[in-house]
Amino acid sequence: MICEKILGKLQEFDSSGKEIEYVDIEWHEAFKKIHKKMTDHAREIGIRMDDSVLKRGLFQDDVIYQDNHLLIVVNTPPCEVIEISMAPGHEKMIPKVCYEIGNRHAPLFFGDEENTFVTIYNEPMMQMLVGIHGVKAEKKMRKLEFDRRISASIHNHHH
Repeated sequence: MICEKILGKLQEFDSSGKEIEYVDIEWHEAFKKIHKKMTDHAREIGIRMDDSVLKRGLFQDDVIYQDNHLLIVVNTPPCEVIEISMAPGHEKMIPKVCYEIGNRHAPLFFGDEENTFVTIYNEPMMQMLVGIHGVKAEKKMRKLEFDRRISASIHNHHH
């Protein structure tokens, strides 16, 4: 089975009487055009998207296949992240934090509270953030909320 389009979000579909199968797309795979995957029901699928996925991405609850009996839906599994917050009175460090994360080409998301942010975990990033005065950085597992992204695009980019 080949999935070639993002048909919409799961909540936009009438799923009554249909089987829903999820396919895991990791955060760093979200902007790739071609995938060979297994759904959570062990169905092998191919994903072949057009160039629009390079900017839009594949995210949680995107429906990529539909017929009379089946919906195939994207699941973005939790991953290790760094949750970043500023100590009271240190909000002036927000531009430095954002600059340093952007300078490492890492994805950046708004956090759950005002003046909080989320980025992908790696130890050098954690050490850099912990070293900024007034910044608190905690390693956690969570789903990335792509509608809260600050970065223009999310790519797995390394120097």
